Amino acid sequence: MNHFDGLAKTRNAQLRLMRSGLVTLVLVVFTMLACRTASGQTPESANIGGVSLSVGGGVSGYYIQYGQLKNLGFTGFVDGDTTRRLGFETEGRWLEYHSSADVHVETYLGGLRYHLNMNRWQPYVKGLCGLGRFNFPYNYADGRYFVIAPGGGVDYRLNRRWSVRVDGEYQYWPQFTFGAMSSGGLSVGARYYIFNNYPGSAAR
Repeated sequence: MNHFDGLAKTRNAQLRLMRSGLVTLVLVVFTMLACRTASGQTPESANIGGVSLSVGGGVSGYYIQYGQLKNLGFTGFVDGDTTRRLGFETEGRWLEYHSSADVHVETYLGGLRYHLNMNRWQPYVKGLCGLGRFNFPYNYADGRYFVIAPGGGVDYRLNRRWSVRVDGEYQYWPQFTFGAMSSGGLSVGARYYIFNNYPGSAAR
């Protein structure tokens, strides 16, 4: 138990650091988006002003290597995109259901995404990292770990405000207590555009 107590103190410090980093990164992205929107008043090129901010969520099913579990849960995300194909994503995922022995997993990640705009389709790839929280069997211990998560998916635009999304993600936990661990799965959900001034983005 002492091992887990020491581990918990270290992970709590990492949690505070990661949360601060994610908050700072989100603020930087929002500032960049605001600046690009303001500069869009003088259209020097077709790309100026082409930014969007969206939020979304969905249901997730993930395989977890530890115990070979298959948990279900929910995912929420915030995306900031530009017509130059680069964007930013933050996401939270809570795998709380269909668990065994009360094992559940949470991840809080952020990073870059690269997308293509193909009429109503928007395929993308992403590279995220951040915090993973793992609740061990029967609530014996709770650990916090660094997580690296490449992934990708596709959005299908329904209208100016809404699209549907299918997202896949592989997660690597290099510092897991019992050795490096991986997990991965799929999420299906919807995306809502808070603002979207892509050229030609009006509903057809």
